[in-house]
Amino acid sequence: MVFLAGVAWLAWSGAPDERGFWPLLVGAIGLGLLLVRDRRAYAEALTRGMSQSLVALMILAWMLAGLMAQVLNTAGFVDSVVWLTQQAGVGGSGFVVVSFLMCCLVSTATGTSLGTLVLCAPLLYPAGAAVGSAPAVLMGAIIGGATFGDNISPVSDTTIASAGTQGASIGDVVRTRLRYALPAASLALIAYAFLGGTGVEATSVQSATAGAGALALVLAPLTALVLLLTGRHLVHGLLAGVGVAVVVALAGGLLAPADLLRVEAGQFRAEGVLLSGLERGVGVSIFTLLLMALVGGLEASGFLEHLLEKMEAQSSTATAAEWKIFGAISAAVLITTHSVVALLAVGPLARRSGARVGLSPVRRANLLDVTVCTYPFLLPYCIPTVLAASLTVSDPQVGGDLALSAWTIGLHNFHSWALLAVVLLAIVTGYGRRDGVET
Repeated sequence: MVFLAGVAWLAWSGAPDERGFWPLLVGAIGLGLLLVRDRRAYAEALTRGMSQSLVALMILAWMLAGLMAQVLNTAGFVDSVVWLTQQAGVGGSGFVVVSFLMCCLVSTATGTSLGTLVLCAPLLYPAGAAVGSAPAVLMGAIIGGATFGDNISPVSDTTIASAGTQGASIGDVVRTRLRYALPAASLALIAYAFLGGTGVEATSVQSATAGAGALALVLAPLTALVLLLTGRHLVHGLLAGVGVAVVVALAGGLLAPADLLRVEAGQFRAEGVLLSGLERGVGVSIFTLLLMALVGGLEASGFLEHLLEKMEAQSSTATAAEWKIFGAISAAVLITTHSVVALLAVGPLARRSGARVGLSPVRRANLLDVTVCTYPFLLPYCIPTVLAASLTVSDPQVGGDLALSAWTIGLHNFHSWALLAVVLLAIVTGYGRRDGVET
């Protein structure tokens, strides 16, 4: 509660970058130490939460994505994209629409929303802002497109977890989930088209003199994407992308070796594009470590299990059972901030409650997955929104003028807001309730 109150205060105060969350997380963790009975067990739970393999993967991905983006941006790739966009006559609103659709395709193909963000946001955001896209709407479109694939992709971790916990076929789940995802995406696309072109062309990106010289650098993100599509690990794809970016930049004369790394004689320090790129991932990495420590302590306390036990009472109607499933998964994801953890925790309750009133496994899986693909992409204390906010200040040429808070980005993620509205209407009206039921 202390952490959430602090987040709300930061949001209303204009929310600084991800570093502003660090003291709040440390304070909340410290308060937990005063409240627990077994302080040693609590400390061990904190470190377990921080040392999960998923956390290590996210931190390494933040670092490598920042490194690739820094090389591309310093070598002039963003300027060339702006030049190409202007040559094609694509305005600010059109760029927002294209960005949303592109992120939908990437996230659906790869099944990862965070991977889509680290691949697409550092390239699309500064370029779109330079051609007149409204910055908040543009980043909302990018994170919204990343959400789309996380929701419907057959290789998404949330799709696999929701279907697996309910005993549903992944094929049936993906096919029927489109009835929720496509209306939400259509509404979001209309909003992005109408609101995306209200920005002011950024003067800090010198697009007028960029030309096509750095367009060959597109091979770097394409290499990473192709490797992901062929089943390679995210770290493999990002490392390969960094390597291709460095080779192309050096071979094309876009960067000199000294630009990449140099030692400042007599000052006992090193500087260069490689170091500044890695540093871009530090803020969100520390946030991730502290947040997962806090979540680890909450999980170990048994608070979530106790809450779910309180919701175990039998439901008499299908609608009542669906509201219970929606409430349970909402509470779990709001507490843990992690979609898959919430799905695994609530899955058994959803299966039992839904089966009693005849809800099919497909319907239960869809309610769970659609719900968890909303909150983490809307609320300012979750990793996806904080990551997106950190990516808006990653380009040194753009600077802080285009920096956005996690709160602002969540408000402009029209796709996730529409998805939340769709699932609420589906429960009220029964829309999609017959999915997976033999008639």
